[in-house]
Amino acid sequence: MSLNNNFLQTLNQAWNDHQTSMVMIRDILMYMDRVYVQQNNVDNVYNLGLMIFRDQVLHHGQIKDHLQQTLLDMVMCERKGEVVDRGAVKNACQMLMVLGIDSRTVYEEDFERPFLHQSAEFFRLESQKFLGENSASVYIKKVEARINEEAERAAHYLDKSTVNPIIGVVEKELICKHMKTIVEMENSGVIHMLKNHKTEDLACMYKLLKRVDGGLEAMSQCVSSYLREQGKALVTESEDVDTKNPINYVQNLLDLKDRFDHFLHESFGDDMKFKQVISSDFEYFLNLNLKSPEYLSLFIDDKLKKGVKGLTEQEVELVLDKTMVLFRFLQEKDVFERYYKQHLAKRLLLNKSVSDDSEKNMISKLKTECGCQFTSKLEGMFKDMTVSNTTMEEFKNHIQAMGSNLSGVDLYVRVLTTGFWPTQASSPKCTIPTTPRQAFEIFKRFYLAKHSGRQLTLQPQLGSADLNATFFGSKKEDGATSTLNKTSSGPRKHIIQVSTYQMCILMLFNQRDKLSYEEIQTETDIGEKDLIRMLQSLALGKLTQRILVKEPKCKEIEPTHIFSVNDQFTSKLHRVKIQAVVAKGESDPERKETRCKVDEDRKHEIEAAIVRIMKARKRMQHNVLVTEVTQQLKSRFLPSPVIIKKRIEGLIEREYLARTPEDRKVYTYVA
Repeated sequence: MSLNNNFLQTLNQAWNDHQTSMVMIRDILMYMDRVYVQQNNVDNVYNLGLMIFRDQVLHHGQIKDHLQQTLLDMVMCERKGEVVDRGAVKNACQMLMVLGIDSRTVYEEDFERPFLHQSAEFFRLESQKFLGENSASVYIKKVEARINEEAERAAHYLDKSTVNPIIGVVEKELICKHMKTIVEMENSGVIHMLKNHKTEDLACMYKLLKRVDGGLEAMSQCVSSYLREQGKALVTESEDVDTKNPINYVQNLLDLKDRFDHFLHESFGDDMKFKQVISSDFEYFLNLNLKSPEYLSLFIDDKLKKGVKGLTEQEVELVLDKTMVLFRFLQEKDVFERYYKQHLAKRLLLNKSVSDDSEKNMISKLKTECGCQFTSKLEGMFKDMTVSNTTMEEFKNHIQAMGSNLSGVDLYVRVLTTGFWPTQASSPKCTIPTTPRQAFEIFKRFYLAKHSGRQLTLQPQLGSADLNATFFGSKKEDGATSTLNKTSSGPRKHIIQVSTYQMCILMLFNQRDKLSYEEIQTETDIGEKDLIRMLQSLALGKLTQRILVKEPKCKEIEPTHIFSVNDQFTSKLHRVKIQAVVAKGESDPERKETRCKVDEDRKHEIEAAIVRIMKARKRMQHNVLVTEVTQQLKSRFLPSPVIIKKRIEGLIEREYLARTPEDRKVYTYVA
């Protein structure tokens, strides 16, 4: 038999003839098959025929090697794009399977094993060629095409059982051995795809790497390092305006989160591994900057204030939902709560809330996230506002019944419960002008007559006032209830909306034309920091809001500088609101003070947690107690083991706990 010309066809013909002959012989010897073969447990006639063909024909000298080489060459030719006789290969493979008689051994030894070995070598060389010539995205597409092609070949004309082994070889050679190279490829790897929003390429890479062990690990590490680098750049203090502006700071973080959520959904099929990586990275860099809780609260404050241009309620709601995601990543939720309380107080007292519904909605989000304890004070603030409205209604009726008009002062008082509001423990000093002070005294008497045992302390830093003012030519005057003769040309009347501090300053000019900074300070008794801020807003603010003029004209305010009413003041508006000079966020000393207050509060919270746990357990080992305390408090902040140890020492000194004599690291609860 010629080994060169039509070898497979000739072999196939011989095989078909042999099968036909064996069927005839089997039929002739059917009785022997049924009786003798079964009784003596020997091979049946047909199988004996297969064995003879296998040993005498297939494994005869050159035929075995030549068959193997022919099949391997044909597969190689097809891989290189040539057309081969698939039918002949299929017949040969089927013959090898049948000759195995209920096993794959003949097919495996004569063809599959050398085929997989040859394929591995072929793909090893191909992978190096592919990597050298192509970018990561092209490489991925080529690998995908290769996998599909090999699977289709095995299913069509090799045996179906070869599909998984050959795909395994392709994955090992084209993906496993090079996944680090593909992922980190410069100008085309994962980082390049993330930078240039190549969502589809990332999805292809994800699909490909998901096929192999450790593939997603390599990819997620790369995504993580890029995200951390991006996030760090956003939160690290620099001269960049964005890190100093709370609104931009948070908005940039939200944009980054949106970008990676888009990749998570579109490219990574919402894979839990990638979800966790993105979350832990955000938690990592958001907490690098200690100002994050304050900035997040300022951002929410900005969105809940009146006058947010171009945002519908639904859009505000959407933004707030996104900020809640960042809030979850905050470790110092108690710091956020303190700032949020301050900002909410200002919104409520200055009537700046966009709507009560939006405020309550935000509080319910915080409640869902952190429980009632977190929001009880915030809810208490709303309750105070409602009660104050009712109290003022009753006070107005009381005034009418008395027939008094409070010397022309229209008074509105809000009574705030000390524990709920972020008011200062010691009320700031300030000398209120006579008329408003007398009006307040009348209210105080009325309120205390209704509620015995309560104390009312005025909080001038939170109040506001509307002043009637008249500006005109030669004569200068400004006041709460001033009436002016209209001899001069066109006096201009305005209602000026100011803070309580600004009212105290302006009403001094009813009696005097000019006042120095020192005189104003003596008369009003306002603290230096607040007074400078108020005078800056009155004399150095926007041109349309300068009620006072200062000499000399400079930005600094010295004790000898003189202030007088700006007679040239003009405004298109009848009601003019004077914007106070507000610091965006807190100054460093204020921030330090807030931090001290937070630390003080934390001491009590840690002690309370220790006592709660020990009361329930009665006896505990030090490390177990520290773990338990951390677990209980982590929803508000992460207490350090050192501080917990100090608090335990404090409780031992005050005899809430005791050490056991046999082991000093074990504590018992002292009832």
